[in-house]
Amino acid sequence: MKKTIILSLGLGLILLTFLLISGQQSGVRPDECVLTAENCTVIMVGKKASADGSTMTTHTADCGICDWTWRYVPAADHKPGATRKIYRISQMRTWPPSEGLKWDLIKKDFTGVEIPEVPHTFGYMHGVFGYMNDQQLAIGESTIGNRPKMSNPTQTPAFNITMLTLLAMERCRTAREAIRLMGSLAEKYGYGGEDGGEMLAVADPEEVWVFEIMPVGPLWTPDSGKPGAVWCAQRVPDDQVSVCPNESRIGEIDLNNQDFFMASPNVISYAVENGYWDPKSGQPFSWKKAYSPAEGNAKDQPRRARMWRFFDLVSPSSKFSPSLPNMDFPFSVKPDRPLSVKDVMEMTRDKGYGTFFDPTRGIRGGPYKNPNYDSTARLISVRNAEYTTVTQCRGWLPAPIGGIVWLSWGAQDTACYMPFYAGIKALPPSFSIGDHWVFNRQSARWAFDYVDFHVQVAYSVAIEEIKKAREKWEDGALNQIPDIDRKALELYQKNPAKASDFLTAFSVSNAEAVVKAWWQLGDDLLVKFNHLSYYNTERRTVDRRKMDFPEAWKKAVRIIDIIFE
Repeated sequence: MKKTIILSLGLGLILLTFLLISGQQSGVRPDECVLTAENCTVIMVGKKASADGSTMTTHTADCGICDWTWRYVPAADHKPGATRKIYRISQMRTWPPSEGLKWDLIKKDFTGVEIPEVPHTFGYMHGVFGYMNDQQLAIGESTIGNRPKMSNPTQTPAFNITMLTLLAMERCRTAREAIRLMGSLAEKYGYGGEDGGEMLAVADPEEVWVFEIMPVGPLWTPDSGKPGAVWCAQRVPDDQVSVCPNESRIGEIDLNNQDFFMASPNVISYAVENGYWDPKSGQPFSWKKAYSPAEGNAKDQPRRARMWRFFDLVSPSSKFSPSLPNMDFPFSVKPDRPLSVKDVMEMTRDKGYGTFFDPTRGIRGGPYKNPNYDSTARLISVRNAEYTTVTQCRGWLPAPIGGIVWLSWGAQDTACYMPFYAGIKALPPSFSIGDHWVFNRQSARWAFDYVDFHVQVAYSVAIEEIKKAREKWEDGALNQIPDIDRKALELYQKNPAKASDFLTAFSVSNAEAVVKAWWQLGDDLLVKFNHLSYYNTERRTVDRRKMDFPEAWKKAVRIIDIIFE
C-alpha cells in the first residue's frame, strides 16, 4: 500500500510538471512576438563601467547547426564608379564541405542590387556577422523577433542583418556612423528575407549602442516611397552595462535627445498606422511594446532567465526579483563594481550555479553534476554555441592595437578565449574550414568539440582539467596583452605596417598553440577518464574510487527504485 501511494505521488508530480510546462508555453496572444529564437546573448559594457576604460560587447552564436567558420577580409582601394554587390547571406544555411566554403558559395545568391562602392574599405574579421574592423568598430548580434505581420520573407528586401554588418565593417569608423549607414541602406533597399527583428550591439572606443531593426511587412516595395525597415537605436550610458537575451531592449524613446537616441523616420508612424500604438491612449510610445511585445518573467518562464541572471550578476545590490517581468527590467544599470574583460568572459560561461535555476540542483546534473543535462532554464552559457566573442575597444591606443576580438570556439565552459587584434592581416587557416556533420582534424573548431565531448561523460572531475588548461592559455594571453600592446605601439610609432605584422604573428601563433593544446587535451581526457576510472598517467595507476558516484546520487537512485519497483 505504501509503495502504491509513493508511486501515485511520483506520477502525479510528473503529470503536474508536464501541465505546468504546457501552460507556460500557451497563453500567448496572436499579436505578441513569440520568442522562438533563443540563440544569442549580448552583453554590453560602457567605457566607465569597465575596469580599464574599454568598451566591451559580446556575442554568443548559439545556433547549434550554423556555419562556424571565420575569415579576415583585407582593406582595399576601389576605382571610381565601382559597385558593391549585395548578397542574401543566411545565418543558418551551410553547404557540405565538398561543395566549398560558405563565403565563396554565397555569391550564388546575388540579390540583383549593386550599390556604389566607396574609395577605401576597411579590413575586418567576420564569422556569421562582422565583428571588428581595423578602425575599432565592433558588433555583437541577438535575434529579438517582431510582430508576425511585420515579417517580410519575400525576395524583395535586398538586405538582411549579416549583409548590413559586413557593410558597416567595410565603411564605418564609429558606432554612430555604422547605425546611420545600416539604417539608411535598410530604408532604401528593404530589410527582411529570412531575418526578422534583430538587435546589434554597436561599439567604438567611446560609445556602445543598442541598434534594433525590423521588417515592415511583405507588401513593401522600393517603389512605395516608404522606408523598407523600421529601426531605433539607444546609447548605453558610459558608466552602465546592458544585455540583450533575444528580447527587444529599447523602451520609451526621446528623439530630441540625439546624444542617446536615433531612429528611422517611420519609427512612430508605422506603429500608429498598424494599430501597435494609439497616441490617444495616454500611454507613452514604447518601441519594444509596439513592435516586439513579449510578456513573462524568469520565475514563471525559466527559458527567459537570462535577463534576470545578468542583472543579478552585475548589480546584486539592486536585488532584482526573478518575478519581475522581463519587459520591466531597466535598459541598463550601473554595475556594483567595474567589470574587467575576464569578468565578462566568466559571465559568458555562467550556468546559474547557486540560484533557483541551478541546473545541477538535486539530481538534475547526474552523478557528475553536469549542467548540460537540464534544459529547463535558458541561462547565459549553453551547450550548443558555435563560438563566443568578447570585443574590446580601447581609445587610448591606435585603432589597430586598441581593438581586440577574444574568440572562443564551441561551448563556453569547455573552451578558451584567444585574442585577435584589430590590426591583424590574417587568421589561422584552420578557422575557415569545417562543419557540424564532418569531423575534421584540420578544423580548429573540432578541437574544442572534441574536448567538450569527453568532458560531458564525467563533468565535475573533467571540468577541473579544463580550468587548468584555461589558466595556462587564456589567463596567459590576458597577462601578455600589456606587453604586446607596448611592443606594438613602439613599432607603430615607427612603422605601422611592422606593427600589424607583429600583431598578426602574435595572434595567429597563440591561436595555433591553443588549438594544438586542445587537441592534446581531448586525447588526455579520453585516457584519464576511460571506463569511468581515473588513470594516473604519471604513476601508471588506476583509482576507481576517485570516480565513484557520490552518496547523494546513490540515495536518489535507491528512492527512485522504490517508487517504480
